[in-house]
Amino acid sequence: MSSTVEAERISGKIDRAPRRFSFNPRQSGIYVAFVLIVVLFTVLTGGTMLQPENISNIIVQNSYVLILAIGMILIIIAGHIDLSAGSVVAVTGAVSAVLMVNLHVPWLLALLITLVVGAVIGAWQGYWIAYFGIPAFIVTLAGMLVFRALTLTVLGNQGIGPFPDPIRTLSNGFTDGYLGNIGLGPLGGADLVSLLVGVLVVAGIALSQWRARRGRLQYRQEVDPLPVFLLKIGGAGVVVLAVVVQLARFKNIPWVLVLLAALVLFYSLLTTRAVFGRRIYAIGGNLQAATLSGVKVKSVVFWIFVNMGVLSALAGVIFAGRLNQAGPTAGTSFELDAIAAAFIGGAAVQGGVGKVVGAITGGLIMAVINNGMSLIGAPSEQVMLVKGLVLLAAVAYDIWTKRQR
Repeated sequence: MSSTVEAERISGKIDRAPRRFSFNPRQSGIYVAFVLIVVLFTVLTGGTMLQPENISNIIVQNSYVLILAIGMILIIIAGHIDLSAGSVVAVTGAVSAVLMVNLHVPWLLALLITLVVGAVIGAWQGYWIAYFGIPAFIVTLAGMLVFRALTLTVLGNQGIGPFPDPIRTLSNGFTDGYLGNIGLGPLGGADLVSLLVGVLVVAGIALSQWRARRGRLQYRQEVDPLPVFLLKIGGAGVVVLAVVVQLARFKNIPWVLVLLAALVLFYSLLTTRAVFGRRIYAIGGNLQAATLSGVKVKSVVFWIFVNMGVLSALAGVIFAGRLNQAGPTAGTSFELDAIAAAFIGGAAVQGGVGKVVGAITGGLIMAVINNGMSLIGAPSEQVMLVKGLVLLAAVAYDIWTKRQR
């Protein structure tokens, strides 16, 4: 009997049943922590944390860090680090200001040139790391000093501004209402288009997760029971719709949030569906095995640093546009916030582990802590203390879960 069952299992005639409910603390703990932190500061601030204007401020004020976190998570997954991101933000913001303000280059062309400058910076650092073999820590530490010096050379001790209206709109602006507002009872009016966008996003999340679940079932992989799966999708949908409703009640969806959503979608697909993304995980998980399996390690490492340069340039333009000027101190400690976001979001110190959504969640945790402690009037030293302890706890938790396994 046992041999018959084994033969049927190997031939694929026996489907693997959905697993019982289980909580994976390493994968889901970050999202639970995020919800608990939001609830905590909502109570401490008397509900101000979840007011429409405050949610909008959290997104707009931290958008550049979230953009950097997307690029940083890819580098950390591959087992490297980038300490120069903040200085690259500064120098590319300075370049964009010179082009748009001093030289009167059309804003779109100036933006493209700035992104190319970021790519060149990333290629410069990627060459030394990938092809010359210098550790990323040393190369990017040198880059942090070099690009900060270049920023001071370009700007001196003064800022350059103001920026063109399209750049300021991208950094601080909101989508227009096209179909007017609809009443939401005690919540007041909200933009109809923003609400429809929220519904479409939730439908997209549900459809993609359902297809992923069906695919795992076809390959006889374990999945959550259907009620648990529906509960998770429903919870995510409620959170998304709640945020969209609050934004629609204020000034609609920030344009920078639209940009972030596009970046998250693109890089999530890149890391989960594309061969290039799988090679990043392979390199970080086991460099020797990846090399022996034919992965072009040097090329992959080179291009993830080029990508980091481009995203840093984009963040530089967004930050400069938000302040309406490029300043010599722009980008200070931005790389530390991006690194913290990646590790809090579940990235492993050794590499090979991490998700784009996790990095965004980690960045939002830092943003909520900053915003919440500001609302309750906490001094800056207490904010730094709490952020440092949160980062230490996240890394310690990651190491502890590995030991438990």
